[in-house]
Amino acid sequence: MPFAAAVSEKTNLNAAIQETVQIVAGELGRTPDLSFAFVSHHHAKHFSTMAASIRERLGGGLLLGCTGETVIGGSREYEGGPALSLWSGVLPGADLLPFQMEFAETPDGFMCGGLPDDLGTRLEETRAVFLLGEPFSSVPQSVIDLLADELPNVPVIGGQASGGNPGENRLFMNDREIDEGAIGVVIRGGPQIRSVVSQGCRPIGTPFVVTKAERNVVYELGGAPPMQRLQELYHLLPPRDQKLVELGVHIGIALNEYQESFHRGDFLILNVVGVDKKSGALKSGGVIRVGQTVQFQIRDGETADADLIRLLERHSAQHPQLPAASLLFSCNGRGSRMFSGRDHDATQIQRHLGPLPLAGIFAQGELGPVGGKNYIHGFTASIALFEEETV
Repeated sequence: MPFAAAVSEKTNLNAAIQETVQIVAGELGRTPDLSFAFVSHHHAKHFSTMAASIRERLGGGLLLGCTGETVIGGSREYEGGPALSLWSGVLPGADLLPFQMEFAETPDGFMCGGLPDDLGTRLEETRAVFLLGEPFSSVPQSVIDLLADELPNVPVIGGQASGGNPGENRLFMNDREIDEGAIGVVIRGGPQIRSVVSQGCRPIGTPFVVTKAERNVVYELGGAPPMQRLQELYHLLPPRDQKLVELGVHIGIALNEYQESFHRGDFLILNVVGVDKKSGALKSGGVIRVGQTVQFQIRDGETADADLIRLLERHSAQHPQLPAASLLFSCNGRGSRMFSGRDHDATQIQRHLGPLPLAGIFAQGELGPVGGKNYIHGFTASIALFEEETV
């Protein structure tokens, strides 16, 4: 098999490594080209030796990984307990360019360094970029901006390590434990890699054109303050939707402003991170420009479930051959916090596209493309799907 994955709930990390490596190595039958390891903070005392131990037992290959508040493996999302999830693949014909990034704040904004020098080489063969970051010392948007210039139309998939306070999260690269910045890999050639990004929101009310805004602060929607527009809408909503608005409203930017009508999935979803009660202005989690079309959005478990299923079914219709493996980066606000039970995202992927080797984490920010552009998201499931055959 070209891919394999295993997960262990053992409380002893050495025993967990032995269990997962034995399964993965046995199924692969050879040294993997690429491996990902995701680990819960229960094993923090042994983070310094974990990566080297896994890679030595696998026989080599590139190893990337990080810590997670919740670790994902197979069809399970291990909330609250110790877990190590190991995923490995043999990628015939692939060229892997690993990198480690550092970030610094300057008068002109955040600067980052560490990407490979020859990113633009063999652009047509570049399958994807995987990026893992430490959330308190990395600025993934700056990486996304750089890659948009160097690797246009190439998906950037991954997430921010989670579950720890500043100084507690960890990244892993080959034999090393890393406590800041970001790591990743550019994959050229080899199996095709596709993405599914489920934002899990549905629009309410009607669309508005942004008539006054500055970076991420919106002052007017259709000539009136955003909070006035929201208050007008609130009184027209059914009671259930009113309660969802009270729990937290989002704003969606139309991906194609020239559509005659907009529906779920037609927007890039941004969180509303603040409001000015005096002016009625709204502060979003991303830049919104004058002239863009936006619509208020709400999110709940039922909507997020329907959205993920719809996208998985659409992927199956467009790509009838089932994928060979998957990596999953779900928001740490999903899981049992959003749905009525545990294991939702992993179970739905296995149900619609599996069975397949799957690993991942609940992230503190998920990376993935929407409408052909890469973004960092919240409350989202970002899924990477590896095909078995090269294209």
